[in-house]
Amino acid sequence: MMLLQDGRPWLGANFWSRSGGPLMWRSYDPGLIVRELAVLAEHGMNLTRSFFYWPDFMPAPDRIDDDMVARYADFLDRHLDAGMATIPTFIVGHMSGENWDPVWRQGRDLYCDVWMVARQAWFVERMTARFHDHPAVAGWLISNEMPIYGERSPRDTVTSWAQLMVQAVRAGGGTQPVSIGDGAWGMEVSGSDNGFSVRALGALTDFVGPHVYRMENDVVRQHLTAAFICELADFGKPVVLEEFGVTDAFVSREHAAHYYRQILHNSLLAGATGWIGWNNSDYDNLYTQDPYRHHAFEMRFGLTDVDGNPKPALREVRDFADVIAHVDLPGCARPAAETALVVPSYLEQAYPFTEPGDHTYVFEVLRQAYVAAREADVPTRTARELDGLPAGRKLYLVPSAKQLTGPAWRDLADFAERGAVVYVSYSPGNHGVQRGLWHADVNGMFGVEHQLRYGLVDPIAGDEVVVTFTTDFGSLSKGARLAFRAGGNEHARSYLPVRATDAEVVAVDQHGNPVLLRRRHGAGHLVLCTFPLEGMAAALPHVNPEPTYRIYDALAAMAGVSRPVTVADPLVHAAELRHRDGRRFVWLVSQAAEELTVKPVTGGRLHDLAAGEPADEVTLRPYGVRVLALKD
Repeated sequence: MMLLQDGRPWLGANFWSRSGGPLMWRSYDPGLIVRELAVLAEHGMNLTRSFFYWPDFMPAPDRIDDDMVARYADFLDRHLDAGMATIPTFIVGHMSGENWDPVWRQGRDLYCDVWMVARQAWFVERMTARFHDHPAVAGWLISNEMPIYGERSPRDTVTSWAQLMVQAVRAGGGTQPVSIGDGAWGMEVSGSDNGFSVRALGALTDFVGPHVYRMENDVVRQHLTAAFICELADFGKPVVLEEFGVTDAFVSREHAAHYYRQILHNSLLAGATGWIGWNNSDYDNLYTQDPYRHHAFEMRFGLTDVDGNPKPALREVRDFADVIAHVDLPGCARPAAETALVVPSYLEQAYPFTEPGDHTYVFEVLRQAYVAAREADVPTRTARELDGLPAGRKLYLVPSAKQLTGPAWRDLADFAERGAVVYVSYSPGNHGVQRGLWHADVNGMFGVEHQLRYGLVDPIAGDEVVVTFTTDFGSLSKGARLAFRAGGNEHARSYLPVRATDAEVVAVDQHGNPVLLRRRHGAGHLVLCTFPLEGMAAALPHVNPEPTYRIYDALAAMAGVSRPVTVADPLVHAAELRHRDGRRFVWLVSQAAEELTVKPVTGGRLHDLAAGEPADEVTLRPYGVRVLALKD
């Protein structure tokens, strides 16, 4: 599913004019708007996200400012002239490091106070009625990062508020796609409950819009986190990366361009179908105006400088626009999934007497497993335990898993019996409450006898785990050695001591402890890893690429997972999109800080996308992306 504007996917910027930032409607300059939109359109953008700054648009509980409405109407006309559209955002009380209330709010609760909810719904309905038939309106957003402005609240309360706001859009005549604008930070994505359930709100809306601004300690994780969040945000509705971006205060312009390139292409490969960067312009001229006065770094998130000149990141957007036009992205899709990355229900379900760390730890290990799968060129899709694990995948990855429910363990064993490869790596979790693997029959499932002592962990000795393979294992040959850095706190940095009974020991550590064990089960295999490889890596800075990708590569080979293109170097990730007319396209994405030349292994022949010439070897610039045609 894809939201389109004039037949093209949504691609644009969050927009405040440099005439005033959030106060732009007070100093509205139509000529400047024309110039600001022109530079975005020239770089392949077809829409903006715009904002009804609430204190200005609704100065009284029963009044909308006519002058502001007239200026916004002109703003829409300017979009139409530029060949662009916009997504109006209604409840804008938070912006760029500050909250602004209409003076009449007087501390009332935005979700629970009936009168206050009615005032919001009235505003949404009236503004929709005024603009719903304007051809420059592409969609609607209820709020801007409401969890920051309205703060957290119980899930049922937030969902009811959101339902009333969406109904107000429809009551005002709005037929365009609508979403909440909350950032998709809910428990289903983050493991932290802010009341804004991505699952519940997704059922009310037409698209999901993640906002991603991550501080990280590993460049590969940084470049793949937005993509992973898009994977987790997929509940059957289009995923639009609604906010992402960088400030010159935190990153050089060269690396800002790298970041934009990586986020755009990696999120596309993760299923995102729309992109709205933060934001259109710098605001050096507003240094005395809040929020820029006290959040000075917010002045430099622009894709253009304060004089309107394109910055390198905007040129990356233009190049991305050229690529998605060339491949006709609306006609493309990812191949059917053969590998499932299992998302334990403990990420999003607050079971009785579980700890907050049980939820957030799931996010960390799943993200690291996603990184390893990308490094191994293994196409994966998330599979949520809470929705029932899907049958029919060739490979199931259950990384560093402390907790699954009893039925899920039975399902995984059943999938193996039918022919799948099921991989589970051990983890006791990252805190001391009910520490250990929540599986009643790990011995029977995996053909081992564990040697655990109650209430204690078996700590990993030393800072490195050296794994030697004692037999051939997929693409790994007998005698192969892999060295893993050991990470994690006093709870997580531990392993599962076992003796093999009905399982074959595939690999051991430097102390002779079994690390990987394989048990034939029906037509398939159950593979147990006794070390929390993904959890160890997730806890470490500057760790990727790390050798877990070699194990995932071997598992994919065992399971017979289709991989049309692979690259031996884990710093170059390969992925495929297929057009409905039969054309196939391959993305090669480099995580290297230097130029690399690689020779992909394919089931066909790669060709340059523009020139059509064969490309047996491919050179990628630092953090570069190449898109090629794959022909039989």
